[in-house]
Amino acid sequence: MFKLIDKVKLIIECEGISGLFWRGRRFLLPSTTNSKIFRQYKYLFEHRLALEIGGPSPAFRHNNIFPIYEVLAGVDGCNFSANTVWEGQIIAGLGNYKYAESLTGLQYINEGSDLSTIPNEHFDMVLSCHSLEHIANPLKALKEWMRVLKHEGHILLILPHPDYTFDHKRPITKFEHFLEDYQNGIDETDTECIEEVLTFHDMKRDPLGPSILAELKERSLENYENRCLHHHVFNVDLIKEMFKFAEIKFIESEFVSPCNIITIGQKI
Repeated sequence: MFKLIDKVKLIIECEGISGLFWRGRRFLLPSTTNSKIFRQYKYLFEHRLALEIGGPSPAFRHNNIFPIYEVLAGVDGCNFSANTVWEGQIIAGLGNYKYAESLTGLQYINEGSDLSTIPNEHFDMVLSCHSLEHIANPLKALKEWMRVLKHEGHILLILPHPDYTFDHKRPITKFEHFLEDYQNGIDETDTECIEEVLTFHDMKRDPLGPSILAELKERSLENYENRCLHHHVFNVDLIKEMFKFAEIKFIESEFVSPCNIITIGQKI
């Protein structure tokens, strides 16, 4: 088990100061519902069964930016390993996915791009908060998420806005790159992005300072175990292209401080 200081350092290295902020926000600051599209589209989520990839997420809890947990009928969760940087030890099974104070669902242990233990069209919604950027083959992941989603079901996707993270010097990933990775069957052992990460990672936005570059490189090379890398960098136009490929109707997107691109889509 990580000591607290080690876990804090890992979160900062993997998600930046904004990631640490959101994880500690519910303990340190008064919280409020900031998302306009949550208020506008809340009716889409009420009494629905959702699958969350890479959660649970503070952003979805009571009085946070998108408090969807409290209106859903239930949430099952999918994490890539039984031991993650963010959640520690995880046990698969019913009742083991604790997503709110007194709410639990079924915990799956699966890659986010391989939900083979889940039947087709099983869920009403798919949730993903600051998770897709950690997946090497996002088109494969979206296709798989759509497979387990019911016809006309919805996806709620939150991704980091690069302008407000340590990724802001990196170029937005080209859709053609995603397509090539999809066609080549790229999996989570892929390390192609590491050179770009090490070249453009903004150390001034990393509170641990320049001395961690060697540690960042070491951790990046161990990404299959820790999944801390941001493989890709997104904007709304890229999200729209991805949705079109995965046969998802783009409904709306908004930016919510400090670094969140929130997007809602619907399976066609």
